[in-house]
Amino acid sequence: MNLASIIGWGVGFGAILISMAFTPTGLGVFWDLSSVFITIVGSFSALVASSEITIVKRIPTYLGFFFKRSSFSKIPIIKTLVELSEKARKEGLLSLDDELDQIDDIFFKSGMRLVVDGTDPEIIRTMLFLELEQMQERHKVGADLFGTWAKLAPAFGMIGTLIGLIALLGNLEDRSALGSSMAVALVTTLYGTIMSNLMLTPIQLKLESIDLEEASVRAMIVEGILSIQAGDNPRILEQKLVTFLTPKDRNQLGSGVLGGE
Repeated sequence: MNLASIIGWGVGFGAILISMAFTPTGLGVFWDLSSVFITIVGSFSALVASSEITIVKRIPTYLGFFFKRSSFSKIPIIKTLVELSEKARKEGLLSLDDELDQIDDIFFKSGMRLVVDGTDPEIIRTMLFLELEQMQERHKVGADLFGTWAKLAPAFGMIGTLIGLIALLGNLEDRSALGSSMAVALVTTLYGTIMSNLMLTPIQLKLESIDLEEASVRAMIVEGILSIQAGDNPRILEQKLVTFLTPKDRNQLGSGVLGGE
């Protein structure tokens, strides 16, 4: 579970609710079922109209990525690449065939399979980066979906406000209800703004962050695979892959994570 997302939403909604509670009118004036309906259902219907239904069906999957804790750890992959490099230098590339079943990552395994099969390095690079590019295109679809929804929510909030104002102006005779009617009209804009800025935009940004993180891991794997095929010294390979790590991970690497150093 991604605690940062849970905490962020909890603090955000908590701050808004506390602020509402401290107003002279209390929380009651901020609740309106029709405003909820037009903001959520209206914006979602526009999202469906502007997207492919197969993409919209993936929303639960995308939400799962948002709440899921990141599982991309580069250090174990670097360790595996260095170990494969050491074995290849000692026993040849064909000896790596026995190690492929130990690799769980499909992208990593397919790349190493190409190396064992003796595929030309440029072809390997082209194939793997093409797969990486297509992966990012798929990820972009999900992020863009929530980005579009984030733009639609405030617009439908404004539509709800306009509906409320029209109804208000059509009933000016009842002066006692003007204040409460105006409040209800503005609540829809509030819902749309909260939905966009606290919910949908963070999901979009999180999905983009996950994509960048996974793309970095994949690019590192490609460089490692090609270095193994080229017969680079395992220590040189390790130093090359270290450039993909954060300073914190580099310190961990220097503490003896790899190769018993």
